[in-house]
Amino acid sequence: MALRRFDLDAGGDSFAFKPETEEKIAFWRGKYPADKQRSAVIPLLWLAQKDNNGWLSEPAMREVADRLEMPYIRVYEVATFYTMFRLQPVGKFHVQLCGTTPCQLRGAEGLKEVCTREIGKPMHVTDDQRLSWEEVECLGACVNAPMVQINDDYFEDLTPDILSGILSRLRNGAAARPGPQVARVNSAPEGGTTVLTDASLYDGSKSRLRELPNLPGAAASAPAPAPAPAAKIEPEVPKAPAADDLKRINGVGPKFEAMLLEMGVRTFAQIAAWSPETVDTVEARFGFKDRIDREKWVAQARMLADGRFDEHDLIFGRGKD
Repeated sequence: MALRRFDLDAGGDSFAFKPETEEKIAFWRGKYPADKQRSAVIPLLWLAQKDNNGWLSEPAMREVADRLEMPYIRVYEVATFYTMFRLQPVGKFHVQLCGTTPCQLRGAEGLKEVCTREIGKPMHVTDDQRLSWEEVECLGACVNAPMVQINDDYFEDLTPDILSGILSRLRNGAAARPGPQVARVNSAPEGGTTVLTDASLYDGSKSRLRELPNLPGAAASAPAPAPAPAAKIEPEVPKAPAADDLKRINGVGPKFEAMLLEMGVRTFAQIAAWSPETVDTVEARFGFKDRIDREKWVAQARMLADGRFDEHDLIFGRGKD
């Protein structure tokens, strides 16, 4: 952070809040207990800056410190840390120009050239006391880049010519329209809405009851009959396939059969469809390794699923009943 110093010469010897600001001061101080009044230092400094033509003089900071019963140095520390507080005089219209990446890519350098040409160096105040400018970090309007903030208003979607016109109007006492300077609303797409433009989407008509289309024999003008009570339909519960005698697989005894059933394996076809990854999972569950491949459970299950029991028994032998 750059070194920030007060402009002691321009600050004068005294400062007083405007009478209409006292209500705002009371509002902010009322948010904090009597022993925590210093918590209101930032909003009070902001109000002081507003009442001091847009900048904080040293007497203004001392007034805030006195109101909150804070050491002067504590208030100075806050004011010099936050760049939202300006420590030297600014013009009636102070331009804060965003120079970070999105605005930079969209033409902020051209806007800086306009400010330098028409106002002067950063923080220089024009002779008529109406304009000054500075470059600041991101102001959070990246979708509308490049942009500037002038006092409390955002001016977005700028070009050098548009910004030059705005500065000319402000210099000559005319109003300038804030917001996007192109044909769009806020951050909406430029050129207006191109989708969801049907007015009926927003008038409630889509939610009204309508006659069902393609009803056979119903006259177009006939009122729809009252719906009959819906018959209660019991949900169909899928039936589990009948369990095969998994013990027919040589190597599967009552213990392993029970474990397979617990896993949801009930048929020869399920075992026949096992992939190598499934085999690894089952063996990890059972706590043995390579037994399924060694005993050829999958090959046995394929024969049994096809009903080739005699062939199975001849090749592998009959498992335990």
